[in-house]
Amino acid sequence: MAEEAHGGGIQIHPMDQFVVKPLFGGDSVGMLTPTNVTLWLAIAVGVITLLLVVGTRGRAIIPSRAQSVAELAYGFVYKMVEDVAGKDALVFFPYIMTLFMFIVTANMLGLVPMSFTTTSHIAVTAVLALAVFITVTVVGFVKNGTKFLELFWVKSAPLPLRPVLAVIELISYFVRPVSHSIRLGGNMMAGHAVIKVFAGFAAIAAVAPFSILAIVAIYGLELLVAFVQAYVFTILTCVYLKDALHPSH
Repeated sequence: MAEEAHGGGIQIHPMDQFVVKPLFGGDSVGMLTPTNVTLWLAIAVGVITLLLVVGTRGRAIIPSRAQSVAELAYGFVYKMVEDVAGKDALVFFPYIMTLFMFIVTANMLGLVPMSFTTTSHIAVTAVLALAVFITVTVVGFVKNGTKFLELFWVKSAPLPLRPVLAVIELISYFVRPVSHSIRLGGNMMAGHAVIKVFAGFAAIAAVAPFSILAIVAIYGLELLVAFVQAYVFTILTCVYLKDALHPSH
C-alpha cells in the first residue's frame, strides 16, 4: 500500500494491485499458468452460479433473498433488452444477461479487501467487447445481408456528404470495441487506484482521519460505479444489437 522511502518520505504504489501474479509462486506467467486473474474470474463465475442456479432452485412463492436478487436482475435486464433493442432481440437475452451478471459481479468482487479487480484489465474487457462486436456484426449480416451496410449510408444527409459520412460511420463502427473495453477497464482501474492512494496517506498521522473519510466516500462511489459501468456496457450492447437488427432505422 505504502512504504517508507530512503529519504524518510512515503512511497505509494497504487498500480501494484493490478499486477498479474502466478498463484503457486514463480515469476513467469504463461498461457496456462493459474494466476490471481483466473482465480477471481472463477470466483465470479461461482458466485453467479450460486445466485442464479442454486439460489433459484426452490422457486418459492415467497422468495428467499437470493431468489429475490436473481429475479430482480432477470427483470431488469429483460426490460432493458426489450425497451432498447426490441422484442425481436429477446432471443439474445441469455447472452446479454450473462454479460451483465458477469461484469457487475466481477466489479463488486473487486471491492472486497485483498481481492483482484479482473475488469480493470484490458485483456478481460477487450475479450468481452470483441465478443459483442463480432456477435453484432455476424447477426447484422446474417439477418439483413448486404442491407446491413445501410447502417453506414446516411440517407437523410445530402448526397454529396454521404460518402464522407459513410467513412466516418465506418471508422466509428470499428472503434466501438476499443471504446467499449477501455471505458469499463479505465473506470475500474482509476477508482481503485484513487482508493489505494488515499489508503497510503492513512499512514501519516496528521492526515489519517481525512484520508479515512475520503476512502469511505470513494468506496461508496465505487459501489455505484461498479453497477453503472456494468449497466453502461450492457445497454451499449443492446444499442449495437438494435443497429444490427434494424440497420435502416
